[in-house]
Amino acid sequence: MAFRIYTKTGDKGMTSLIGGTKVSKGHLRIETYGTVDELNSWIGLVNDHMTDPAVRAMLRESQDRLFTIGASLATDPEKESKMKRPDLHEEDVKTLEDAMDKMDEILPEMKHFILPGGHVAVSHCHIARCVCRRAERLCVALQDEGQPVAPLVLQYLNRLSDYLFVLARYAGHLLQVEELPWRPRM
Repeated sequence: MAFRIYTKTGDKGMTSLIGGTKVSKGHLRIETYGTVDELNSWIGLVNDHMTDPAVRAMLRESQDRLFTIGASLATDPEKESKMKRPDLHEEDVKTLEDAMDKMDEILPEMKHFILPGGHVAVSHCHIARCVCRRAERLCVALQDEGQPVAPLVLQYLNRLSDYLFVLARYAGHLLQVEELPWRPRM
């Protein structure tokens, strides 16, 4: 028999963490790794708009890291999992920083806040950035509840949101789209 995607085990609003613990689908941990999954989908859409091979490779790599983060967040911190899981490395954060530095070398100095928009690729980068910030906030909320979250997870999400902001500017630059400065009404 072929593998089926549906199990019917979640029909009553419960799901299992890695380790077997059953929790409500409304549990903060589920919301957190669900948001990481949402982010991964938005990054896939962002990647569909990109033509720069280095950017596309970086986005694919970040999607891989988000699966790593999702696995970490989906694991019951109270139970030792026998399943071998991938992990993050400090080099993953450095890779994002290096990519931002490279894009920043050709971008004009930012002298104002920038409104999201101007091109669908730019807008999608900003949406992904916002979802990334939400994932980061949810990880902090987990910590605030006394649930462990690896510091490198927070650092990676923080840097990834920065990367997505710089990528929005870079995509606009490549597409020759003028940035939309925020001009506060006084």
